[in-house]
Amino acid sequence: MNTTLIACEAMPRLNNELPCRVRPLQPADLGALMAIQRACYGAEYAESESIFARRIASPAQCSLVVEREGALLAYLAAYWSVAGKVTPLHGDFEACAVPEVLYLHDMAVHPAHAGQRLAGRLLAPLWAQARERGIRQSSLVSVQGTQDYWRRHGYRLQALQDPAQLQRLASYGEHAVYMQRGFDGHTLSVHGESGDNAGYA
Repeated sequence: MNTTLIACEAMPRLNNELPCRVRPLQPADLGALMAIQRACYGAEYAESESIFARRIASPAQCSLVVEREGALLAYLAAYWSVAGKVTPLHGDFEACAVPEVLYLHDMAVHPAHAGQRLAGRLLAPLWAQARERGIRQSSLVSVQGTQDYWRRHGYRLQALQDPAQLQRLASYGEHAVYMQRGFDGHTLSVHGESGDNAGYA
């Protein structure tokens, strides 16, 4: 992954907050990532440290974190995939020969840092990177009532037809939905978002 560190202080600060930065997720971050996950999710959606370790090792992953003074505030687990493919709960990030989709698997902001637009600071660089790579779509599975949040960011419900992918979607529970957005014709600005998403994508 060729992600340049992004200084959050280059964006508008809120309440004179201390500088933070966005950078790639690293193995040393796993302990702090687990703490954010525990703070955001119930046991139903919690995934293990070993699963995240395997995802970091995947050549397809492009996950990011926000940190401030060495403390992890938020993360976005993502990778390059193909349209119509769902990563099941507790599933690995499977590399593909010709990526065509930026897949957002899991984004969480620690509740103590909600309202600081950290989610947008994770989304914007990955959307921009997708455009640079010629990727024209992004997809995700929305659970825990996050459909409206993702709809505000241009994602729309997308029906799945393949039985195997429907089975993967079912791993998130009956209310989970597959959503997708195209980058053509959409702005990458996230400064107008109404709040952070402290939970699953």
